[in-house]
Amino acid sequence: MTNIDTTPIEVLILTIDHEIKGTVHVSKYTNTNRELTDLLNDREKRFIAVTDAEIINRKNGGPPRKYHFLEVHIDYILMVHPSAQVLFRETSRAQEDIARFKELREKLNKTKF
Repeated sequence: MTNIDTTPIEVLILTIDHEIKGTVHVSKYTNTNRELTDLLNDREKRFIAVTDAEIINRKNGGPPRKYHFLEVHIDYILMVHPSAQVLFRETSRAQEDIARFKELREKLNKTKF
C-alpha cells in the first residue's frame, strides 16, 4: 500500500561500514530542495525507513544483501544522496561531504530545543 502523502526517492546512504541503496519516502508537502534534509533533521524520528534496500559492506566487499524493508539509525548515517545525484565514489569531494555532514549532525545532536 502506498501512502498518498509521500514521494519515493531512490537514495544512496553511506555509513562507516556500509553503502545502502534503496528508496526512502518523503513528504509531498516539503520544499523540493529540502526533502531529504527535512527527513534527516526530524527530531521525532531516529530511524529512516528504506525499502527495496541493497547493502554492500564497504570494507569487506562480498555480495550485496537485499531487504524489502530496512531501518537505518540516523546517528550512523554519514551521507545521503538522491541516486540521481550520485556521480562519485570515494573521492576527496565525497570525503569532504561526509565530514561536513557528520559535523552538522553532531551540532544538531548537541542543540536542545
